[in-house]
Amino acid sequence: MTARDGSGERDGSGARDGSGARDRSHGAGRLHGRTAAGLGLLLLAAASVLAALLLPAGAAAASGSSASSPSTTPVPGAGSPTPQPAVPVEHVKMLLGGVGGHPLFAPVGNTIVIYGRITPYQPGQRTTVALYLGSRKVGAKVLRVVPRSGGSGSFQVHFTTRQAGSMTARVAVHVAAGVVATGQTPAVQFVHTEVSPGTSSTSVRVLQSELNRLHYAVPLNGVFEEGTERALIAFRKVTNMARVGLAERAVFHKLAHGEGSFHVRYPRHGHHVEANLTKQVLAEIEPGGKVRNIYTMSSGKPSTPTVVGNFQVYMKSFGVNEKGMVDSNYFIRGYAIHGYAEVPTYAASHGCLRVPIPDAPSIYAWVQVGTPVDVYHQGGGGSTNPRSNAGP
Repeated sequence: MTARDGSGERDGSGARDGSGARDRSHGAGRLHGRTAAGLGLLLLAAASVLAALLLPAGAAAASGSSASSPSTTPVPGAGSPTPQPAVPVEHVKMLLGGVGGHPLFAPVGNTIVIYGRITPYQPGQRTTVALYLGSRKVGAKVLRVVPRSGGSGSFQVHFTTRQAGSMTARVAVHVAAGVVATGQTPAVQFVHTEVSPGTSSTSVRVLQSELNRLHYAVPLNGVFEEGTERALIAFRKVTNMARVGLAERAVFHKLAHGEGSFHVRYPRHGHHVEANLTKQVLAEIEPGGKVRNIYTMSSGKPSTPTVVGNFQVYMKSFGVNEKGMVDSNYFIRGYAIHGYAEVPTYAASHGCLRVPIPDAPSIYAWVQVGTPVDVYHQGGGGSTNPRSNAGP
């Protein structure tokens, strides 16, 4: 809308009022209208061409364009990777390191190693190792399976505990598709290694079991009493430890590694007795060189040594005699294997082979007249001349 003022002039146009002016103005308006209309058509055509050039091929086809575009086939793997099918695991082998004994045990505080071997190996394999003390889960780890030669894979994990108890490891092998195999280790008994006389515990039972496995004469009652102490002293003699009846970490360590076996010097002597004067132990040996029982003993002191050599039992005397000898087995002159009240951990007798009185009856029952008795120092030497006044 255009505003007018009182002079009759159009505001800002400079044109006068009158029919001539109005006619010219009207004619010019028609000319300008035609020009504007032509220009509009031209711009509309140009816009249509530009839109056709910029229109995507897919849209052109949708709008009825005669130009055909090639169809696109999806390329496998172009998107997210397709999970590989799970390969069946044929074998999961579990091994334990840092343990020993039968059944397996380890001292509390020791680190054990769980090794696993998986066949076949598949890229992306992982294992979940869950650790249990008794029925209680105490930890879990997820481990990557490492490829090995021969198409297998392996993993390992270390475990330490300050608690006594039975430990097992349960293993699940899995890939992206899920769990493909499981496995479990044998149970390992973690034991406290400081046990003292009079105690009853799992540690004592393990101690007795391991001494028994090595053929030391020991009760299997789970109580650390005199019989266990005697067997422990014999074990410590054979393993060159201090000759005391104490269980400690070093004892369990040696037991776990199978130390403490008695070396048979005369395996072809059949059913016989061997007295090792160096170790101060006596052993019953069965045919084939198999050890039956090992006992602590005390042989002749340096001034009255036990005679060395290969002998045979020629006489047996049941019960206690006037010298305090119990269940005596004589192998030459007055030299005998017998029970006695005092059996120190060193050589202290007057030539006989003293054994603790509680052990004497079983030895007496096993030894017969004619049973060979082999007496020796481990490195050789010793007295070969029997004395006439040998005694307990």
